[in-house]
Amino acid sequence: MPTFPTLRSVVLDTTDARRLAEFYRRLLGYRYRPGDEPPGPGSPDRRGADWLVLVAPDGCGRLAFQRVDRLDAPTWPDPAGPQQLHLDLAVATTAELASQHRRILALGARLLEDRSDDPDEPLYVYADPAGHPFCVFVAAG
Repeated sequence: MPTFPTLRSVVLDTTDARRLAEFYRRLLGYRYRPGDEPPGPGSPDRRGADWLVLVAPDGCGRLAFQRVDRLDAPTWPDPAGPQQLHLDLAVATTAELASQHRRILALGARLLEDRSDDPDEPLYVYADPAGHPFCVFVAAG
């Protein structure tokens, strides 16, 4: 029987690792991996200058952030700069979708597409503060 590797993290490139990690921490309710927490006031952010990891509340999912000097953000839906990767996030009801929509915009995301009135799969597509696209849609169960 073959063995398989385990997916450890999804890694997002960004010019500001701490800013993007904070966006997703607040969006998803994740916590920092021990040692990656923001430093105290006036202290240098050595970890945030390079690489940060967030961990899901259940400890199973990880989202990492790698600082790069330059990032060409996707231009989706314009095919000139394809998505390359995007995150799909689900909520249980259209009421929750509307509530999350307001919250996501307040966190600093930019709306790319509004299909919230789609009868089969209501959804919104956003760009996070670094320009990475992600979707939030209604999925039963």
